[in-house]
Amino acid sequence: GLALARSQFQQATNMTDMSAALTSLVNSAVATREGAADDALDQFYKKWRSESLAVDLWLQIQACCALPGGLDRIKDLMNHEAFNIRNPNRVRALIGAFCSNNAINFHREDGAGYVFLAEVILELDQLNPQIAARLVTPLTKWRRFPSNYSEMMRAQLTHLVSQPALSKDVYEIVSKSLA
Repeated sequence: GLALARSQFQQATNMTDMSAALTSLVNSAVATREGAADDALDQFYKKWRSESLAVDLWLQIQACCALPGGLDRIKDLMNHEAFNIRNPNRVRALIGAFCSNNAINFHREDGAGYVFLAEVILELDQLNPQIAARLVTPLTKWRRFPSNYSEMMRAQLTHLVSQPALSKDVYEIVSKSLA
């Protein structure tokens, strides 16, 4: 397991192979506990930091990690030099991937993932309403979830729609979802 993933990461001759091995390491509790995941993340970032698509992939791999602590990882990455909330690709790679592709960490029993997304949407709505509107999508699926989750998702939609400075883009999607 771990030795093979490390070997594949170290011997990779291209970004595709390296990112596949990185994904395995990042999603391994053993690799995370032993520091191998962080080492590989650092190496990948240092090697590919000047390649925009590679940095997006680096963020996305971390956003999709199903290990515990996902929301905290996302918040930490939002403060990383690689992330800029004004860059739509970075937002999609980190926030979009987390909320759409990391069900176990986004759909937390305490609803913290929903609160986080609503806060990001409100911040982003002032900068780029179109991207903010696209980020609402995971919350608009609230009717498909058991009542304990759907009520928390609906509460965040209600919170969003009640904001006086909400853009037309976000308002339209949220109000249709609540109708």
